[in-house]
Amino acid sequence: MGRPECRMGAVWFSRGAAIVGGRELVVGRGGGSRVEPAPRSSGGWILTMRADYLTYRTATSAAIKGLVLQVVIASVLIVYGMLAKDHVAVTTAGFAGIGILAWLALTIVYDQHRRERIEALEVEALAQTGGASASVFQSEGELRPAARRLANLHKYFVPVVSIIIAVLLLAFGGWRLWGVLHPAGGTEPLYAPGQLKATTMEAGWPIALGVIIALVGFVMARYTAGMAKQPAWANLRGGAAFLVGSVLMALAMAVGHVVDALGPDSVLRYLLVVLPAFVLFIGAEIVINLILTAYRPRRANEIPRAAFDSRLLGFVAAPDRIAKSISEAINYQLGFDVTGGWFYQLLSRSLVPLIAGGVLLVWLLSTITIIEPHQRGMVLRWGKPLGGEIGPGLHFTAPWPIDSVYVPEYYRKDATGRVTTEDRTVTGLRVLQLGTSLSEGTDAVLWTNDHPGDEVYQFVRASRDAGTASQGGSVLVDLAMVSVELPLHYVVSDVHTFDELGAPRQREDILKAVAVREATRYFQGTHLDQVLGFGRDQIGRDLTARVQAAFDALNPGPDGKPRGAGVRVVSVGVAGVHPPKDSAAAFEAPIAADARRIANIQNAQADAVATLTAVVGDSGRAGEIIGELDKRDTLQAQVGQGKAAQAQVVAQELVVQEEIMQAGGSAASTLARARAERWERHMEARGQLARYGGQVSQYQASPRIYMNQQYLAAMRRLMDDSRVYVLDPGVRGNWLQLNLEDKTIRSDVFNQNGEGDK
Repeated sequence: MGRPECRMGAVWFSRGAAIVGGRELVVGRGGGSRVEPAPRSSGGWILTMRADYLTYRTATSAAIKGLVLQVVIASVLIVYGMLAKDHVAVTTAGFAGIGILAWLALTIVYDQHRRERIEALEVEALAQTGGASASVFQSEGELRPAARRLANLHKYFVPVVSIIIAVLLLAFGGWRLWGVLHPAGGTEPLYAPGQLKATTMEAGWPIALGVIIALVGFVMARYTAGMAKQPAWANLRGGAAFLVGSVLMALAMAVGHVVDALGPDSVLRYLLVVLPAFVLFIGAEIVINLILTAYRPRRANEIPRAAFDSRLLGFVAAPDRIAKSISEAINYQLGFDVTGGWFYQLLSRSLVPLIAGGVLLVWLLSTITIIEPHQRGMVLRWGKPLGGEIGPGLHFTAPWPIDSVYVPEYYRKDATGRVTTEDRTVTGLRVLQLGTSLSEGTDAVLWTNDHPGDEVYQFVRASRDAGTASQGGSVLVDLAMVSVELPLHYVVSDVHTFDELGAPRQREDILKAVAVREATRYFQGTHLDQVLGFGRDQIGRDLTARVQAAFDALNPGPDGKPRGAGVRVVSVGVAGVHPPKDSAAAFEAPIAADARRIANIQNAQADAVATLTAVVGDSGRAGEIIGELDKRDTLQAQVGQGKAAQAQVVAQELVVQEEIMQAGGSAASTLARARAERWERHMEARGQLARYGGQVSQYQASPRIYMNQQYLAAMRRLMDDSRVYVLDPGVRGNWLQLNLEDKTIRSDVFNQNGEGDK
């Protein structure tokens, strides 16, 4: 609002706007203004300003302020984003940094506008003093260099800056979106559950920065957008658009971190995709503006609108334009002024009572509470419990803040340690992992595999009778280390007592600490065979009783007596047990040895069956033969007791031989060959005996003839295959010529047997 400098009737303002007689007057600094009729919908007159150099100096000052604020926002966000490794803050800082180019371009353009207006005043003054005659040989363009530079800025500089901004927005948005969808390392997208890493700074920093940037930036954006209503300052909307875009992204970052601090990180994960998509959308809008501006007809002396002026963000920076556009559209469609009617005026006058009545009605609705079937609650009066717990159904209480109904929250921790609110309930089965987390998935988890999550080990006795006496008389117990999957299932039995156990996020931690303590104590009295094998059922029953007793001893009351934790332990079971990965091979060695022993026995049995089948033709018949052989060995041991026992041995051997012959196989074949060989030798010996008896008879009949005959037979055998020469001993001087050539050297080609000449 300006300050009047004279009486009503000729109202002047140094700057701003005023309402005179229900009519709006808008003026600029310097007093150069005129009164024009306002549009029909405004119902008055508007005093518009003349675009002189003071007007553009004001615009230049506003652009410089926006530039400085945009630089500060971008610098703060990029410093925080890099230090805290906040992906959302880095994306917001990139958008704010690109917006610096828009403010810089506006600063240059409006400063040139100021120079052009000063130049126009100088030319006008020169013309009034007769200086125009001195420049008769100079063209108007030579007298107006600032105007020529201004035209070039609007014709070339602003479009080029718009193109650069569009390219940077599209490239930056695409790069950030690609980094979210395809992170380094080939893992799942960053927006997938469990993939977003927590920032390295406290959640208060991004929340505070986002809120401060949103407040300061929105005030500056609204101020600039208000100035942009004047035609001379219209291009300031482009800077205000980037400023309000940075404000929206910073506010979204703050909201995301607030939700993440209270529970799930879903908002932050979705912002990883939404913000780069928003940057891409603004870049695409600038490209469309460039194309439409190139084909849009322009009036003479009209200041072109910058292509980087986002229409979407312009509406956010000046929301009153939306209401004005809707009002004008309704009036145009219906054909009469709706906003000027009696109903609209009555509604506008009764708006405050209506809002107050709505607030009162909402406040009275706080007296009604509905407890769902799976919930149990407590009525708190001024923060203190009132009576016992209330069950499902409709309940009436005193209005807030006198009474409130509290339903305990059910929190759950994920693999990264982040606490999320699962539901507001106290019913249903809850689970606590007292040891190693349960292995999820369908793949088998062996002792020698890498187990997911952190391993929690328990110490147990190495064996049932483990322990050796030391020199000092004490007993040294050998301990073994095993990883036990130990889920604890419990339900809340008393809401009031359970609520007094501790803070909502600390209750399960308290219960888990107590249960882990009892489990550690119990396992130190068990042995390894019991944990790995037969004793798991008994371990579960014992731990259930011990943990329940430990829970009942918690939460002492004013009288010092424990009131318990308000929970009932359903079961504590041993879901899985395995030794450390490095020692798993030692556990598997005895099992592998037993397997090898069984395999060797089975191989030996298979070899025995194959051998017996090959020997006697049937492994079943071989057992009978072996039994007969055992009888023969028993009789053989009794041979020295008499001939009757020896006869029994021989008879038993014949039985064995008969069994072998009937079974067949290699043993029967060997026995048959032995019998044939024995018969052959027997007959040969019998023939020799008969021949000898004949020779004795010949000798007895004629000894001389028999001896000569034997002598000649011996000579014939000696001279067989030998050369014999018969000479007359009475002839003297016999010359004997011998051909000692070996007749077997040569061969006869016609003799197929290859023998020499005879």
